[in-house]
Amino acid sequence: MSSTPVHTSRTLVIGSGLAGLYFALQVADRGPVTVLTKALPESSNTQWAQGGISAVFSVDDTLQAHVADTLKVGAGLCHEDMVERTVERAPGLVRDLADTYGVRFDREHGGTEGPFALGREGGHSHRRVVHHHDMTGAELVRALLAAAQAHPNITVLAHQMVVDLLSWTKVDGTRGCFGAYALDTRTQQVCAHVASITVLAAGGAGKVYRYTSNPDVATADGVAMAYRIGATVANLEFMQFHPTCLYHPEAKSFLVSEAVRGEGGILRRRDRSDLMAGRHPMGSLAPRDVVAREIDAELKRSGEPCVFLDVTHRPAEFLRERFPGIHDRCLALGIDITTQPIPVVPAAHYMCGGVVVDPQGRTDVPGLFAIGEVAMSGMHGACRLASNSLLEAVALAAGAAEICDEQFREPPARVSHWNEGAAVDSDEAIMVSANWEEVRALMWNFVGIVRSDKRLERARRRIEMLREEIHEYYWRFRVTRDGLELRNIALVGHLIIECARRRKESRGLHYTLDHPEQNAEFACDTVFNKRQGPDA
Repeated sequence: MSSTPVHTSRTLVIGSGLAGLYFALQVADRGPVTVLTKALPESSNTQWAQGGISAVFSVDDTLQAHVADTLKVGAGLCHEDMVERTVERAPGLVRDLADTYGVRFDREHGGTEGPFALGREGGHSHRRVVHHHDMTGAELVRALLAAAQAHPNITVLAHQMVVDLLSWTKVDGTRGCFGAYALDTRTQQVCAHVASITVLAAGGAGKVYRYTSNPDVATADGVAMAYRIGATVANLEFMQFHPTCLYHPEAKSFLVSEAVRGEGGILRRRDRSDLMAGRHPMGSLAPRDVVAREIDAELKRSGEPCVFLDVTHRPAEFLRERFPGIHDRCLALGIDITTQPIPVVPAAHYMCGGVVVDPQGRTDVPGLFAIGEVAMSGMHGACRLASNSLLEAVALAAGAAEICDEQFREPPARVSHWNEGAAVDSDEAIMVSANWEEVRALMWNFVGIVRSDKRLERARRRIEMLREEIHEYYWRFRVTRDGLELRNIALVGHLIIECARRRKESRGLHYTLDHPEQNAEFACDTVFNKRQGPDA
């Protein structure tokens, strides 16, 4: 057995999106911080976020209204204390991003001073979305990554695919986390990264589904690795499908921001009729779960491949200035949004469930925090309000930074070497790609926007068979990024199915034909760990 390189730091952060970078910057003055990212540092869901961060700045708006909108969209499952805490902190956090880290949010009169320009998105009763054109996430990553790379105590390591978390278990059954094993995908060497505090900021799970707005890195790694060491997970049945992803063979999951509907965009059928007329009081600005189901139903009814988002009634110059990214991307594909409606379809977008945490990001595994999309704080309930995701990410990161030293502890003196046993290099890579496609197809077909007991049972049986094949492959062959990601999406797909099977009602993002109404008996979170759920 070869020796495993061991890297030690005070704090280990897994993920380089908004949550991970903001947390790292908050704690860096206390000691060395290592940030692991499995691709390039800028490769994260944050990078692709278009809309913005919701926060109350308008004199016409109130904190109470923001809380009420969040609770309404969350369909009875939001944790009200978390919502109130986060909404109250939002304006200060946004100012900190702008003033401390130089995030260039749009201003009402241009430049870098003056009131923030505020957008409006689905489910919001007021304009409260602070943004940078239609590329807010990219601007956040630009500013925070530059600050992190300039800080002498922060080391950002790219191409590090985390295999599993390092954990200890005492005789009395108590457990804890002290870092992770990570595969350097350039050298194919597994290293141990040891730390007193470990923070999961590994992002979402969109790639569990065949069609998604997420980048290739969103393979549910954080939820999977936390579940495997015994952390509690919850509400994974609530996968948010964004209603408007660009429908084009070359688009590769390009998102058309909800802000387009916030600025007057109308969803239309091919015959130009208004799809949402009479369907919801807010029309095309209805919450995402409502709009996604209406589009899904229309596509099934009509047999059409897409519907259309029409914003051609707005001035052309306004559209080019407000949505430069969307305008340029569509134009490159032959669609001029100033004169043509945009073809769109729903796609898996955001995971409202995740690893259970408190408002400071603490999991129930000592030494382990989870922040950002990987976490289930109770902020989103059964459906996330638009632009509350970046807000929750920075709020959890700030909260975790404030109290993480309370869980500071010396890691074990010795770390077990990475043991690959009799594993050899794979000569069956086709098995990985074939099972990857099958997992994502069955999740889309049977555990998608509309579900049923029969579909979920079929999905459960098939995912169990696939996971047996994947488990055998994992132990026979040396680890690779593709194989590890397959292992993770299959496990989290299984967890989503199990959560959905336990919820015998329709609520928020979980809609089932067999139980189409809300049931007060299920007005609670779906919570379990590996002792109560599927094998890890």
